[in-house]
Amino acid sequence: MVFDFNFHSSLLLVFFVHNVVYTGLFLYKGWINQQRPAAWLGLFSLLAALYIVPWMVGFAGWYSTQPYRDLLFYVPFQQLFLFGPVLFFYVVSLFNPKFRLRKKHWPHFLPAILYNLFCVVMVVYDKLILGRYYFLANEQDPDFDDWYQIAGYVSMILYVVAAIRYYNRYKKMVEQVLSNAGDFLFRWVRNFLIAFLLTLAAWLYVAVFGLFYKVDYSDSWWYFLSFALICYYIGIAGYNNAVATPFFFRTRVFGGDTMMYSLPAHRLRLDAPAESFEEISLDEEPEENEAPVSADMERIGTQIERLLSENRLFEQPDLTLFDLARHLDTNITVLSRVVNRVFQRNFNELVNQYRIDDFIQRLEKQEHKRHTLLSLAYDCGFNSKTTFNRAFRKAVGQTPQQYIKERKL
Repeated sequence: MVFDFNFHSSLLLVFFVHNVVYTGLFLYKGWINQQRPAAWLGLFSLLAALYIVPWMVGFAGWYSTQPYRDLLFYVPFQQLFLFGPVLFFYVVSLFNPKFRLRKKHWPHFLPAILYNLFCVVMVVYDKLILGRYYFLANEQDPDFDDWYQIAGYVSMILYVVAAIRYYNRYKKMVEQVLSNAGDFLFRWVRNFLIAFLLTLAAWLYVAVFGLFYKVDYSDSWWYFLSFALICYYIGIAGYNNAVATPFFFRTRVFGGDTMMYSLPAHRLRLDAPAESFEEISLDEEPEENEAPVSADMERIGTQIERLLSENRLFEQPDLTLFDLARHLDTNITVLSRVVNRVFQRNFNELVNQYRIDDFIQRLEKQEHKRHTLLSLAYDCGFNSKTTFNRAFRKAVGQTPQQYIKERKL
């Protein structure tokens, strides 16, 4: 087999092998442990490995040697229409354990199916019927035709944006329901989605730059290297982070009304019927043109304040909106509306404010001279250093150490 182990081909080969290995690991985990997100991520890793093949073996001499040249021409290694749907449904499956691919989802894969059928037609007509190039008379790899590259990258961008939007709505819902929302935000998901989107933006830069200046084969190699690095990062992040959502989060694909069907984590059962899940709308944010806060809302708001201040419920690290609803004998939809309208913040921000206020009172009592700051934070209801520091900086605008130093406590 021809393969020139030069700098360009060898470096891409390293990431190709790693992505293939992660493909096997994810698919094994998905099959053995019945983890659908792992199966989706395994498919994504496979697509990433195939994506860099033309550039990897191209620098290794395959485009100038038969039969490798025809293999690259007729095999669609770059599945641009599959990347977007696979990545999007991976994110959906992370936050909805009950997600299943159904008939209504298949249109998302139709462009990829049609392109692969087109590739089959090319092979049959050129190789079996004519015995010469017809579709590939220009002797160029069809994976790099302008129409396919542009359409494929537009597709990927749309799906990645949809995945980011899905994550943001999940984040918004978590903060409406959990006081320890920081433990369930899975920021690594957001990070790799943004990183992937930036990689696609880099392709756009290369494409636009190529309209005015000649971009040769070697210049484009850097983009493929960055793409391989990002996909490698996604594989590492996905494998090292086990996701266990405290509830089911469901949304219509690409918009529509979004709802969360939820139960507290300790009562969550994967086989529970949908009717047993409480429902809360995402559209509970206060608006300037809404009617004034009603007397009933003010009354419930007073009850919430009493539970948090007098009963010190904020000290419970895993306090949820469900717990508050049980204390007040109401439902979470009402409470979510009251918290947003009366207190002008979400549930997570409200509870964390009580925790921060209590922490500051402990500082003023000089308790930090007898205990560590982290132990005081735990006593106030926080359950991680990262969450505490982030909440404190957001509420006060300083780190705890800066706050103590400035006030000479």
